[in-house]
Amino acid sequence: MGAVKTKRMPRAVRERQMLDAAVRIFGQRGYMAASMDEIAELAGVSKPLVYLYLNSKEDLFTACIRREAAALTAAVRAGVRQDLPVEQQLWEGLRAFFAHTAEHPDGWSVLYLQARRHGEPFVSEAAAMRAEIVAFVTRLVAVAAREAHRDPGLPEREVAGLAEALVGAAESLAAWANSTPEVTAHQAASTLMNFAWSGLGNLMGGKVWTPPPEPDQRATGSPRPLTSP
Repeated sequence: MGAVKTKRMPRAVRERQMLDAAVRIFGQRGYMAASMDEIAELAGVSKPLVYLYLNSKEDLFTACIRREAAALTAAVRAGVRQDLPVEQQLWEGLRAFFAHTAEHPDGWSVLYLQARRHGEPFVSEAAAMRAEIVAFVTRLVAVAAREAHRDPGLPEREVAGLAEALVGAAESLAAWANSTPEVTAHQAASTLMNFAWSGLGNLMGGKVWTPPPEPDQRATGSPRPLTSP
């Protein structure tokens, strides 16, 4: 491989080029298989310059996770207009999520696949992004539920599980949609909205599904004790 000639340019621009190249290589090849030589060549810089700017392969991968996580959370937040009904807010948030992950498949691979496969500190970086999105969805659904039930004291824990389930479903569906060429971001968002809103809509209307009693409760009307008397 020949020496790479570089042009003088602002540090921020050069660093963005390195991160762009790193996200592409990490996303397509994985963290372990990614080569710093390959990243440097794709970025159009020398390998020593990559190390000078970003210290190590681990630090470079961490920087990629942080940048892609910030971009995804910003896209979701920007997609939600607070003046819309909660149903529309949820739809716009889902559509923004799937549009971003479809437009940045390598970034999504870094966040959803690679960061989770290679332990700390990468897992914690990805988890922080996920926690921020879950908290955002929890607040969104909690506000709507409180308004629907006219109960300002309705605790967030009542809807936190729904937010976790919704975000988890969105993550899995995005991974599937990105590997299925004929599925568009709009279709993925519509699929999840149809799946989720029937349950959320019933919750907002006070129509909560109640599970049947456990077998022992049907017979005795009370739970079976853990030990015999």
